[in-house]
Amino acid sequence: MASALEDPVLERYFKGHKAAITSVSFSPNSKQLATASWDTFLMLWNLKPQARAYRYVGHKDVVTSVQFSPQGNLLASASRDRTVRLWIPDKKGKSSEFKAHTAPVRSVDFSSDGQYLVTASEDKSIKVWNMHRQRFLFSLYRHTHWVRCAKFSPDRRLIVSCSEDKTIKIWDTTNKQCVNNFSDSVGFANFVDFNPSGTCIASAGSDHTVKLWDIRVNKLLQHYQVHNCGVNCVSFHSSGNYLITASSDGMLKILDLLEGRLIYTLQGHTGPVFTVSFSKGGEQFASGGADAQVLLWKTNFDELHSKDFNKRNLKRLHFDSQPHLLDIYPRTPHSHEGKVGTIEINPKLDIIDLQSSSPPVVDILSFDSTTGCLKV
Repeated sequence: MASALEDPVLERYFKGHKAAITSVSFSPNSKQLATASWDTFLMLWNLKPQARAYRYVGHKDVVTSVQFSPQGNLLASASRDRTVRLWIPDKKGKSSEFKAHTAPVRSVDFSSDGQYLVTASEDKSIKVWNMHRQRFLFSLYRHTHWVRCAKFSPDRRLIVSCSEDKTIKIWDTTNKQCVNNFSDSVGFANFVDFNPSGTCIASAGSDHTVKLWDIRVNKLLQHYQVHNCGVNCVSFHSSGNYLITASSDGMLKILDLLEGRLIYTLQGHTGPVFTVSFSKGGEQFASGGADAQVLLWKTNFDELHSKDFNKRNLKRLHFDSQPHLLDIYPRTPHSHEGKVGTIEINPKLDIIDLQSSSPPVVDILSFDSTTGCLKV
């Protein structure tokens, strides 16, 4: 059991959005945080105390997703206005608008090299874009209902997607074919993502579950039932050893994937939590939800655990690869209730003592950096 010094700590909270937070994304250097909201705005928060924040005005409806490019020189956003925008994250606010989807766009995701962008939409399609030429490349069609999320694998050779048709599909980006399919008879996945080594995917279920699948052997590895409402988002720690989850029950949960158990329950938000993300190095994570607040947390627990883990793995022959989730015990799929040996953290009573949560906000009106909108 970790001591209090190794527990996650709420560092700051930010107020500036006027409605629910739908998505958060750290810059690659972890000095900035981008957020998307039902209020139709993107916001860019500088994590230095008292630094000004930028509010980007351009979308005409709810902004559903935001992500920094791997180089940090672009922000991509998706909206219910059926468009995708690329922004230069500075005080000028140049942006390009992509129009190809015929219904609200639910997610955006850059490939690890920043050369491609994948988008998912309620038009039942997934679309891939070339970032260098800023043009549409191809669509993937096999889902029979709204597509909630699509993500590249770390090597960009695969895409994982989830849909309200209750399937999770794996796509080969070279031949543009669906190469794998996971079905669920109960609920659908709101969110999916690859682990850092690209061997597994995690899903956030509308049926209150979190599931981990090994895509090499097409098997369910772990099945967690730790939330009381739908799970909206998951994020892998950079080590691949931890997963954080956000749910409509108002809770964040942190799972130790190597031990196969729940280790933390965090209660900082009031109302449903829609999004959570670790920073690139895993030292911090941010969360947002219906209370329109962005909470910034310091991870802490990963430092001691990673030292112990590295000691246990000195005997490994290959130091260039992360341990696979097949190393997890127990190896058979089973449900984790996680009620023993967990720590609950509720910082709400201490939130008044945190650093100023309302930095100066500068509104930036978008103007197109191209001569017109990019269309198919």
